[in-house]
Amino acid sequence: MTGTLLDSPIVATIPFDQDGVHHGFLRLPYSRDDSAWGSVMIPITVVRNGEGSTALLTGGNHGDEYEGPVALFSLAQELNFSLVSGCVIIVPAMNYPAFRAGTRTSPIDRGNMNRIFPGRPDGTVTEKIADYFQRVLLPMSDIVLDFHSGGKTLDFIPFAAAHMLPDREQEKKCFAAVKAFGAPYSLKMVEIDSRGMFDTAIEEMGKVFITTELGGGGTVSARTAGIARRGVMNVLRHFGIVAGDVSPATTRWLDMPGDDSFVFAEQDGLLEMLADLGEPVKKGGMIARIHCTDRMGVAPAEIAAPCDGLLIARHFPGLIRTGDCVASFGVLTDEA
Repeated sequence: MTGTLLDSPIVATIPFDQDGVHHGFLRLPYSRDDSAWGSVMIPITVVRNGEGSTALLTGGNHGDEYEGPVALFSLAQELNFSLVSGCVIIVPAMNYPAFRAGTRTSPIDRGNMNRIFPGRPDGTVTEKIADYFQRVLLPMSDIVLDFHSGGKTLDFIPFAAAHMLPDREQEKKCFAAVKAFGAPYSLKMVEIDSRGMFDTAIEEMGKVFITTELGGGGTVSARTAGIARRGVMNVLRHFGIVAGDVSPATTRWLDMPGDDSFVFAEQDGLLEMLADLGEPVKKGGMIARIHCTDRMGVAPAEIAAPCDGLLIARHFPGLIRTGDCVASFGVLTDEA
């Protein structure tokens, strides 16, 4: 089985149902000025060994987030076939055009992969990729780990996360996987808007889904790369897909207090953070200033914390614009 749908233009160059280690591509025809019969070639590895659960491991959902691609390109090379029971599908760069360009969205159609599901087989390049994941890869998967970080515009404390779900048994499995990942922090996550997200598509199918935010700034550190590498192996071991014990790790659990989890800029300017990532904040306490850059002698706008908690994310570039997320907050809680 190649995982090709009759009405999908994407063709997998490797099988999904044969034992062994297969490296290849998801090939999407894309005719353009510099290549009339060209294709977008999305790297993929499938490792199958007998019966068992299937894990889909993805990175590069946004093209300027690098912990996932670092961990998954390495895993594709290093995963020991003899220790696998079941199947591991590795796609290090879902939105491959964005990954190649180092941008959050696709340079071809400006598509944001994580806001475009379920996609369309006859849509834009990004919609066609999303459709293939929606109708081919997700149905054959039991567990999905989708790596994220802050990209060029945000920076995060390193955490793994899952969502609160209506199906409590599904939710329990998701948070157990988050715990197994073993990031320094584990988050019960709230989204600003979950419509069109890869996350939502997975959860609506009843699958186990976990995600991460492992840093940011459009780069990757040795520490966050190490967290990603260790975490993905822990998840595979947790589900018995790879033999061995989960590496023990201490994690601190966080909740997000609804709308008070985020604060947004109401003017352009130069951002000065008054608190650093991981620091505790108090409701009403100043966590940032935005300095006017159009004229001198204007007092900066002060940004207050909307709740007691921990600073878990911050705007990364020095300059900020109206509507940008200044910061995000979590509340330390008991283990899930």
